[in-house]
Amino acid sequence: MTVSENFIEFVLDQLSQLDGISTRKMFGGLAIYQYRVIFALISDDMVYLKVYKTTIEKYLQADSKPLQPFPNRPAVKSYYEVPVDILEDSEKFTKWVEESLFAQKEK
Repeated sequence: MTVSENFIEFVLDQLSQLDGISTRKMFGGLAIYQYRVIFALISDDMVYLKVYKTTIEKYLQADSKPLQPFPNRPAVKSYYEVPVDILEDSEKFTKWVEESLFAQKEK
């Protein structure tokens, strides 16, 4: 679970339209928060967003995989990888993040 500084910088730049973004190192990866609400994890220079019943279908349709930080342990099915084409488009990525945050509030 490594995370490069360049990748962190890229992801935070992609999220620059959102207020209240902060990060915290976590088990060799990085957690991303908005106003102390965790919504994403970075592991091995991949971004994983928290998914819910209302949001998981789009990840499955995009062939996203759940977070598996350790090869000998089960996947963490509450976080799915963000497709590269979404991550590279700051508007689309921000929309996916907002959907995740909204689903969290509606939970």
